Formats: sequence, structure tokens, C-alpha cells
Amino acid sequence: MNSRERVLRAVNFEKPDRVPIDLGSIRASGINAVVYDKLKRRMGINTPTKIHDTMQILAEVELEVLERLNADVLPLDTSDALWAGQDAGLGSKRRLFCGQDVYFPPEATITVEKNGDWVRRDSTGKAYARMPKDGYYFDFIRPTMSSKRIDPEAFKPGDSVADEELKILSERAKFIYENTDKAILGWGACISMMGLSALLADNITQNSLDEWLIMLIREKETANDMMGRFVDSVIKKTSLYHQAVGDYCFGWGVASDDAGTQISEFIAPGLFMEMIQPHYKRLCEWIHKNTEWKTYLHSCGSIFNYIQGWIDAGIDILNPVQISAAHMEPGRLMDNFGGRIVFWGGGCDTQKVLPLGSPSEVREHVRENMSFFAREDGGFVFTQVHNIQQNVPVENVEAMFAAAYEFGVPGSA
Repeated sequence: MNSRERVLRAVNFEKPDRVPIDLGSIRASGINAVVYDKLKRRMGINTPTKIHDTMQILAEVELEVLERLNADVLPLDTSDALWAGQDAGLGSKRRLFCGQDVYFPPEATITVEKNGDWVRRDSTGKAYARMPKDGYYFDFIRPTMSSKRIDPEAFKPGDSVADEELKILSERAKFIYENTDKAILGWGACISMMGLSALLADNITQNSLDEWLIMLIREKETANDMMGRFVDSVIKKTSLYHQAVGDYCFGWGVASDDAGTQISEFIAPGLFMEMIQPHYKRLCEWIHKNTEWKTYLHSCGSIFNYIQGWIDAGIDILNPVQISAAHMEPGRLMDNFGGRIVFWGGGCDTQKVLPLGSPSEVREHVRENMSFFAREDGGFVFTQVHNIQQNVPVENVEAMFAAAYEFGVPGSA
């Protein structure tokens, strides 16, 4: 069974020969460039390391590395389809604070402040993100609270995609499909209802999270109208993406909505079902009616009480399955939702176990998680809970993927 067949079986709740493995198919299942460089050099792979995600300093995971890790998925990301797979020399070479050289995408605009901080700037020269000297990644320069009033009429999400972008995306998808056996996961034009405030901050005013949450309760008609416009724009863009890449992809990231905190859902489950879930449903219904794609949702945190609502809305795949958050234990998740939504993640805790445990502790932790998630009828894709950070020992990364492969056959854990 090849990778593409394996993933398709898993996401369709059919028996695969083993659990599929993912590293880097989305920007929440990736690996920091520093630990990635160490990992591949231990494999004897000495190619330059490219940056796939500038904000998070995530590496572009090369096909040879995926093969060595028995990984099965490649990304089709609308934001870097031109850079993906290209020669590193076409990018911008920079030395990270730890002394490692990496290659950023050509369009990455980074300046260095007098105190050594790195700053990202937009086309006008305005700073929008900062990585402190000796830091590991960029953070947005954007407060979260505001007393400013949101202007709903000013919210006009874009609904078009440039022909050149579609052409590049189409060529990249065709190349991956015809030259590898990997499953392809597409990502672009996704909704974010909980995080709509961030989009509002970018388009209308600064710092609108608190105002948006108030609107969900006090101005429901207006909030629903705005979310409806958002979904309209996403559907129009997604239609164009589907015309460009067709069924090269098995699934598409329709939402990135960090809807949970470490201990609970971000808003009351009842409010979620009333205000937000119907907009997910409309998007998923369009996807399932007009494409063969599986719908893929990313949401961190404790989101147990939203999962049934997402299932009812038509979400097929859930990531990153943050098993370290409250009420997100693997056994609880499988008892309540196993066989009804694909868990894409939850294979290894990235907050404590992966960075702080020993290789043997990592192996045992993966074995235990696999004993819950790895079922004969599929429904699980292994990846760690969110990105592998720079301070993770490379030996632990090796132990994690070795355990994922070892215990990936149902019953072996």
C-alpha cells in the first residue's frame, strides 16, 4: 500500500496497512528549522534548510526526509506554492541567532533593530511582527484588547484569487501527484470564526477581539451577517482553488479556529452552537456537494464540547488533537467520537513529553496514545500535537517517529 492509498483509507474509515504519518503537511504539524537541520544531517542529508513558514521559523520538509520517517503527506499551501520545492539559492540566506544558516522565501522582508531584534514589515514599511534577539519565532505586534468600535460595513473580505496564483498552485499539485505517491493536503481561504477578530483588526481597526466577542452576544444579527459574508468569500475562493487543483488533493483545510484555551472552550458551547456552528455547516455542505475533498479543521485547546457540533456541521478531520488540554484525553475522545471524525494528531504531547522527556519516555507515550487512536477501521493520522519547537532534543524526534511506525499497525501498541 502506498502513502496516498494509506491516507485515503484512514480518512475514509477503512483499514490501512498501518497508521499514516504526517510531518509538515500544515503549519501546525511542522518542525522548527534548527531541529530539522539536526535531524536530517543525522540521516546524512546535507542540503540547505529552507524556511516554509517565516513567522514560526518552520522548515520545508524535504521528500527524502519524509521517506526516511515513513511519512505519507505533502502540503499544497496557497501561500508558498511557488517557493515550495525550489532551489534554496533562490531565497534569502540568513543566520539564525543560534548560528545556523537558513534560506527564507524571497519575499520575506526582515529588518534588524539596533538591539538585535528581527522585525517583519509590510509593503508600506510598517512593522507587524517581531522576533526578540535570541528568540525562536516571530510574534505579531498587535494588542488583543480595545475600546474601539467595529464598523461592520467596513468588513469586506476578498473573494478573488489571482490567475497567476492559481496557475502556480495547479502546476505544483500536478507535479506532486505525478512524481510522488504522497497524499496531498490543500490549505487556503479557510474560515476562522473565533478568530474573526484578527481579520477585523487587519481590515478595519486594531485590537478588536473584545469587541467581536461582545457582538456575538449583543449584536447577533450583525455578527451573523459578517460571518455570512466571510463564508461567502471563502466559498468563492475555494471554488477557484478546486478548479485549479481538482482531485489531486484528498482534503482541504477549511478552517483554522483556535477555539479553546488550555482548560476550556473559548466561548460557551451554547453560544458556539447558536452563532458559529451554522456557518461551518454552510461551508462544509458546499465543499461536500461540489468536491470530493475531506474537510479539515485546525483548532487548538480544550474543545471537547465543540466536537459534536463540528461533526454535525460536516467537519471530517480534526487537528491537532491537543491531548494535554482539559477533557481531551485520547480515551475520552475515542469513546465519544471515534469512528465519526478523523483525529489527525494527538500522537505526542509537544508541551511536556516531547521537549522534556527521554527517548524511552517519548516511545512509551506514543505507544500509549496509539493504543487508543490506532483502530483497524482507520480514522487516525499520526502527528505530534502542533509544531516541534527548536529546543526539542533531536533524539526525541527520532524516537517519536520510530514509535509511530513501530506501533502503527492496529493491535501492535
